[in-house]
Amino acid sequence: MDMQLAGRNVVVVGGAAGIGHAIASAFAAEKARIVLIDIAPNLEAVAVDIRRKYDVKALAIRADVTDFEEMKSAASRIDSELGPCSHIIYTAGLGSGKFGFPFWNLDPSDWDRVWRVNMMGAVHTAHAFAPALAEARDGSLLFLSSVAGQIGSQTDPPYSAAKAAVINFAHCAAKDLAPFGVRVNVICPGMVRTALNRSVWQAWSARQSDAQNMEYEEWAQDKIARVAPLGQWQEPEEIAAMAVYLASPYAKNITGQTLNVDGGQVMHS
Repeated sequence: MDMQLAGRNVVVVGGAAGIGHAIASAFAAEKARIVLIDIAPNLEAVAVDIRRKYDVKALAIRADVTDFEEMKSAASRIDSELGPCSHIIYTAGLGSGKFGFPFWNLDPSDWDRVWRVNMMGAVHTAHAFAPALAEARDGSLLFLSSVAGQIGSQTDPPYSAAKAAVINFAHCAAKDLAPFGVRVNVICPGMVRTALNRSVWQAWSARQSDAQNMEYEEWAQDKIARVAPLGQWQEPEEIAAMAVYLASPYAKNITGQTLNVDGGQVMHS
């Protein structure tokens, strides 16, 4: 199916690795022009690889999502080099790196960077790009949250709370941008093999006795069996497919929605 995204400028914030990279690749496969915003040292190499594989323009911009001035500068550069952006996808995120159960095992200082990257990074991105989307009266914003943002995950309360805030902010942004024809949605992945998912296991593992400890794959399969009715991993490419659909004209009446790709972990009536 042609998703009608060829030639569109698509910005993936946090697109150098993991789900963000899968999303950038999926849009490139649709012949969209890609902008990667990240602080990863391999950022330019990732852009080169996308250009080579998909024969599309791919621009790499190093910017820190916690710095609003850097995000505004990135938006300005994109506009001058590529023209107006159509779709902005925010995928940057991190956890506290600690096992947060019970929450008072953490220190309040453990919340700061988690909040600044997951929540304020999304806010900075929206502030940097939304005015131009509204002026163009076209396009979409998409935020990557997590099922943790819907269930109050005890594993990492700072991450869980920040992702919940992203969902709420997306609802506000969807209402504000709807009169301009700009759509705002959220995708919540479940169990995906990423560095972040592995870091959750590492934090858990560090707190276990030898008798209770498990290797990563064993821990993950046990968790999937307990929380996901379909009993299987979710793949980055599945998240990417949903992102492409939500940007496409086929989703023109979808806004303010939180869509879970989670094997059934969170079900709504």
